[in-house]
Amino acid sequence: MDLALYRKYRPKTFGEVVGQEHIVKSLQGALELGKSSHAYLFIGPRGTGKTTMARLLAKALNCPDLHSKMNGDERIEPCNTCFICQEFNDGRNLDLTEIDAASNRGIDEIRNLRESVRFGPTHSKFKVYIIDEVHGLTKDAFNALLKTLEEPPSHAIFILASTEPQKIPETISSRTQQFYFRNLTQGQILEKLNKVAKAEKLNIDNDGLRIVALSGHGSLRDAESNLAKLISFGNKKIVLSEVEEMLGFIPLKSFYDFTGLLILGKREEAVNFINSLYEEGLDLEEFSKSYIDYLRRLLISNLNPATFVSFAGYNQEEVRLVSSQAKVLTKDQIVRLVKIFMRAKEEMRISPIQQLPLELAVIEYFGE
Repeated sequence: MDLALYRKYRPKTFGEVVGQEHIVKSLQGALELGKSSHAYLFIGPRGTGKTTMARLLAKALNCPDLHSKMNGDERIEPCNTCFICQEFNDGRNLDLTEIDAASNRGIDEIRNLRESVRFGPTHSKFKVYIIDEVHGLTKDAFNALLKTLEEPPSHAIFILASTEPQKIPETISSRTQQFYFRNLTQGQILEKLNKVAKAEKLNIDNDGLRIVALSGHGSLRDAESNLAKLISFGNKKIVLSEVEEMLGFIPLKSFYDFTGLLILGKREEAVNFINSLYEEGLDLEEFSKSYIDYLRRLLISNLNPATFVSFAGYNQEEVRLVSSQAKVLTKDQIVRLVKIFMRAKEEMRISPIQQLPLELAVIEYFGE
């Protein structure tokens, strides 16, 4: 493929945005009234559409033919046919500047921005500056940005995006209109993946596609990137086992079996289980992350089985396995497991032996 799937199928209208309807409605309302802010701050987990929304907003602010569909709940949208919209869709509009603060942390980039913002747009209505991962800027860079935000020219609009808003100075965030992006549900991700798979003529069964959706952990971008890995299968029918193998996905039954060893007090077998995963080449960080999610599901099922069944995102057999195990463990036991393995996951980042923190977590659970 010439383009990554998440770029190829990036929404071109607000109506195509998945899972952020509360933000879409607010932005469309402001556009209809002509009351846009000079600075926005988009906050939320990675892969939830912050940059996509920023580009959509930049295009809508500059589209000379914004229109509103009066039927149903559809509201104002960029036309996507004018010269300006085509430039934004192709990524070649000269009045849109994007800065990745994660890699460009220095004051020089913001000074260049301050110099650029003095001049009006070339042929658009606004010059729009998107600063992704804005929390990565240095203190001096933030100070330089603040001077621009304090007295912005009328032709400039700033859209800041961040996964770690606590690192952004109050002096910056207080001068922005803030929007909070949500993690997408498995259903929302699965619906989008279905559309992409059909468009790409990808022959994948429902269980396999569900695993791809789960692999995103709430991030549509990550799920679409994983779906792209399956393109190499061509027209061949892709089944669940092949999806699990290619993505290194660990099936829920493995977490069930591992927890069963802990319940039965089989310490040595549980340690050997961790080693077997490592020897098979599976990503132990991914295992720990997914196992913590599994423990969370156990806790929810333990506290309220009806709530668990309603949002689990598992098939019938997986729901049965989790529900049965949640009845065996007490709430306190599950909470203790969560705390132990969360700590192990953090320690894996600095451990010279990847599996060691998980092995120690097993031993800690048994109180030795």
